[in-house]
Amino acid sequence: MKNIYIFLGDGFETIEALTSVDVLRRAGADVKTVSIMSGKTVISSHNVPVEADIMLDEAELDDSDMMILPGGLGGTNNIKACKKLIDALITQNEKGKYVCAICAAPSALGVNGILEGRKATVYPGFEAEMKGCKVTGQKVVKDGNIITGMGPGMAMDFAFAILEVVSGKKAVKQVKEGMIL
Repeated sequence: MKNIYIFLGDGFETIEALTSVDVLRRAGADVKTVSIMSGKTVISSHNVPVEADIMLDEAELDDSDMMILPGGLGGTNNIKACKKLIDALITQNEKGKYVCAICAAPSALGVNGILEGRKATVYPGFEAEMKGCKVTGQKVVKDGNIITGMGPGMAMDFAFAILEVVSGKKAVKQVKEGMIL
């Protein structure tokens, strides 16, 4: 897969974003972090500054294979407010390409109709924003081209579900062994 993007807005959940980056890069995936803010340095929900690889305007959104959204209330609100990203997520889904979100971030998909008729999971308390979606309450849910995770404690499970799609079960097994899981 090419053009795998993890979108970062101020207030993103540190463990959700960086675990996905770490797991995917351990398997050799070319994943880029993308700032949706005014500069490359994005501040996580726990005040960890992260230098994004690229800015949103530099991302090849029309040619993306996978878009990943970490949660965190502030990060999710910034995602919801980013029209360019929301439009790209809608198009990505319409093309049947992968859209992944964890914690509060699935609500950004839900309020924009991306989860209509799907099964998904979300951080407890955001169920009302999951328009037309069956919220399962499971840790991680894969429904077609959509992968969702419930919260920070599921960051590894979420990252490995994504890795399986990107690189297969053998890569998951190898990365888990290397991480002593």
